[in-house]
Amino acid sequence: MPDDAFEPGPPHPATVPPALPPAPAMARLRVVVADDNPVVRAGLGVLLSGRADIQVVAEAADGREAYEKTLHHRPDVVLLDVRMPGVDGISALPHLVGIAPVLMLTYSRESEIVHEALRLGAGGYLVHGEFTADQLVQAVRDTRNGRAHFTATAADALLAHMRHGTAPDRAALPDGLGAALTTAHARTSARTPVHEPSRQREHSESLSQLQPPVGQSSVSGGSVSPPNRQQYGLSSREVEVMELIASGMSNQQIAATCFISEKTVKNHINRIFTKLHSTSRSEAIARWLGTAPRDPGRHP
Repeated sequence: MPDDAFEPGPPHPATVPPALPPAPAMARLRVVVADDNPVVRAGLGVLLSGRADIQVVAEAADGREAYEKTLHHRPDVVLLDVRMPGVDGISALPHLVGIAPVLMLTYSRESEIVHEALRLGAGGYLVHGEFTADQLVQAVRDTRNGRAHFTATAADALLAHMRHGTAPDRAALPDGLGAALTTAHARTSARTPVHEPSRQREHSESLSQLQPPVGQSSVSGGSVSPPNRQQYGLSSREVEVMELIASGMSNQQIAATCFISEKTVKNHINRIFTKLHSTSRSEAIARWLGTAPRDPGRHP
C-alpha cells in the first residue's frame, strides 16, 4: 500500500450522534365502570383495558358504589348505567359529575331519561346495541376531552326537543328513577339556610345520604320471596345468558357481551328453554323472575 494511501481511523467523538432520551410513558385514560350486570362489567373491562391508552381502575354495581369508587380513584371518565338496584344512575349522576365526566352507557332509551341525564350533567348518552366497540372506545376518549357522543335514540330525543322547544314532563321518569335524589333534595332543602343555594348543598352531599325508595320490593305489605333458580339446573354460562335475556338483550347483544357467536347463544337458549320448560323468551323470563303462575302439575 502506498505511504500516502488513506486509512480510515476511528470516528471522531463529535461525529457520533448522542443517544435520544427514552420517550415518556403515555398516561392511560382511567375509567370507572358502573353497571349492575357483572357480565356487562366484565365485557366492558376486557374491551377497554385491551386498548393501550385506557385502564379500567374500578367497577361498581350501583350508584352508591360508583360514587365511592369515583371519589377514591378520581378517574378520567365514569361509564354509568341508569337502572341499578339501590341508588340508580340518575340519582347518582349529579354527585359524580362534580368529580369526573360521566358517559351514560345503558339499555334505557326512554326520552324522559335521556333528557334528565343530560340535564343533570351527563357528557354523552349511548344505548347498548347502537354502537360498535370502536365507537365506544372513541366516545370514552372524547368524553374526557369534553366532546359529547350520542347514539341514535339519544340524538332523536335531543332533536325532538329542539324542534318542539319543550322537554318531556320531568315528574314522570319511568320506574321511579331518581327517587333517591328527590328524597335527598327534599331533606336538604328543609335544613338549608335561606342565604345558601340548595342546589349547591344538594350536589355537595355524600351519596351516603341517599336512600333507595322505600317499598319497591314489597307487595301488599310483604316482601317478595326470591325465586328458587337452583331447581332448573342451569350451568354458570346458561345463568349468564338467562340474566342477559331477562335484561332485554337480543341474541346479537348477548353474543357481543359474552364474546361468543350468535349460534352458540342460540344453542344456550335452546337448552335454557328446555330446562325452564318454556317455549318463548317471555315465558322463560317469567319463570326465571318467579312471576309465572304456578303450575300444579310441576314441582316448585
